[in-house]
Amino acid sequence: MIRISTIFIAICMVLVAASLGFVLYSVAGISGSESAIVALAALTCLILYNAVSMRLRDRSDVGGQIADLSRGTADLARQVAEFGRRLAAVEGRVASANSTGADRMQGMAGEISELGGLVRQLAASVAHHEDLLAAAPAVQPVASPRDDVLQRVAPAPTVVVAPPPPPAAPPEVSRSQTQLIGAIKQAIDENRVDIYLQPMVTLPQRKVRYYEAVTRLRDERDQVLAAEDFIEAAEAGGLIGRIDHMVMLRCVQVLRRLMIRSKDVGVFCNVSAATLSNPAHFTQCLDFLEANRALAPSFVLEFKQATFRNLGPTESENLAALAQRGYRFSIDHVSDLRLEPRELADRGVRFIKVPAALLLDAKQIASTDIHPSDLSDLLGRYGIDLIAERIEGERSVVDLLDYDVRFGQGFLFAPPRPLRPEGASATAEAPQTNPQDLNGASTSAPVSSPAAPPRATGSAALARRALGPN
Repeated sequence: MIRISTIFIAICMVLVAASLGFVLYSVAGISGSESAIVALAALTCLILYNAVSMRLRDRSDVGGQIADLSRGTADLARQVAEFGRRLAAVEGRVASANSTGADRMQGMAGEISELGGLVRQLAASVAHHEDLLAAAPAVQPVASPRDDVLQRVAPAPTVVVAPPPPPAAPPEVSRSQTQLIGAIKQAIDENRVDIYLQPMVTLPQRKVRYYEAVTRLRDERDQVLAAEDFIEAAEAGGLIGRIDHMVMLRCVQVLRRLMIRSKDVGVFCNVSAATLSNPAHFTQCLDFLEANRALAPSFVLEFKQATFRNLGPTESENLAALAQRGYRFSIDHVSDLRLEPRELADRGVRFIKVPAALLLDAKQIASTDIHPSDLSDLLGRYGIDLIAERIEGERSVVDLLDYDVRFGQGFLFAPPRPLRPEGASATAEAPQTNPQDLNGASTSAPVSSPAAPPRATGSAALARRALGPN
């Protein structure tokens, strides 16, 4: 719609042009046609000038409006970013609360399980004492001197009670796959998943630097099942994810206890390929690791070499998610030395554990592109430490020092040993060679025992004190 000011300006321009033509006609004596042409030319110039000035003014106004719009958009972006940060903080607090609640529920379940076990032990102890009392001979009455005068009483025959024979060891019975899966599930439900610790020492100082958590299960007869005995069955039964989650929980508890004594200590926790590829189990483990990402520099996740060689899209994405949260990886069960250090370092691998026999095997020189003695230096260029495992003799240590191997693990230093049965604290036994701990002492640091249930409190503590030491 045309504004009034525009109409007024147009009328003024017409009047100015007409006045100019009239002045030229009446004063200068120019003819009427020439005066009209001059007046029309003046009107045209005025119209062009007005159009250009209006265009410049409109451009200035539009520029100001665009600047105001840009400032408003920037303010809106800052508000959206602030809202996003607040939302992320709220989500973090919710995740932390969920993790804390899960830990408390896990601790309560462990205490209830411990209380049930103590009650069963108490019942078994009472029954055993009742059996002993029933088997003991009756006490003969002592005859008084008067009774001896009245009647000679023949002495009672001596009854010798033989001690009960020791219970025979249960015969080894081969279990089927279904029975083994059932035993594994029962062990998980009854919290009979134990953690054994085996130290990794520096060479040649033999100072304890890391611990590897080794998983063991106890069946209903308290027979210990090694990892190689139940891993395949657990994967077949879909139980390996629950085992890995329980082991992670207890490894974190062990690490927290170890870091009270020294910050320069770490724990290696084995994770199966099935957990890495299962979305439900991996999400559960990832949430737990996210809640404990402050321990990521000291908590190393260990995978088999076959797992890294058969990574699919899902496994690669899950590994990247762990690496983004600061966790480092280790590779064990190495069968050959055909390694790609650059690719492994890009995926977050910082440790490779190779059997000592494989490093010292002369056949590996012909089957690999690099001499085993140069492997430690090659891995070190990419930030990967070489750990020689399964060391069982001093001769192997001497040869490995020539290969510049800086970490060792094996029965020569210490076998995997269970934690103390107390829930409060436990101590991994010192290696046989008595290496100094991280603080310079000659014994290894006391750690918490996630293999046993949590600290007994309340009724469970009273029952423990009633039973006395095991």
